[in-house]
Amino acid sequence: MDVLQLDVSGRPQAWINVREAATLYASDAVAWTLGPAVLALRGGIQRSSGRQSRIEVHAIVAVRGAVPSRAWRNTPALSNPKLFLRDRQICAYCGGHFSLDDLTREHIVPTSRGGADSWMNCITACKACNGRKGNRMPEEARMSLLYLPYVPSLHEDMILRGRRILSDQMEFLLASVPRNSRLHG
Repeated sequence: MDVLQLDVSGRPQAWINVREAATLYASDAVAWTLGPAVLALRGGIQRSSGRQSRIEVHAIVAVRGAVPSRAWRNTPALSNPKLFLRDRQICAYCGGHFSLDDLTREHIVPTSRGGADSWMNCITACKACNGRKGNRMPEEARMSLLYLPYVPSLHEDMILRGRRILSDQMEFLLASVPRNSRLHG
């Protein structure tokens, strides 16, 4: 299980493991939490009181102070797994739904012709359509796009990172995802 770490204003920062979350609790760095506790960690027994230490970990925690984060980048990092999830594993040319092994990152404007390796120039394509298009522009190959590329928002990117997301975490993230996002559907 991973914990969704937020800054104090509620902006997603990172996915952290339970051990990292426990460290935040123990160092009194957690400002607030959302939802019920999902895990209770038990520690040692205090000699003077005989009580066992216990930390209840929540699925969503907000951290006090400035937290260094890669999430503040303007554009999320592009990767094939995130691209394929953004496009719901659907080929932008034929509309077929494919397994991850049968998909490729397709550059609308080929990189050899000056196209960027970016969210706005990349779509998901099946191997057959990618091979058919080759090093041409879609119109040169007489192929049209069934959907347009877009840059995922910070909240979408947190979903696209491929974690096993708990329902509380998904509800929190989807609340800030644009309604027209493919992730709603």
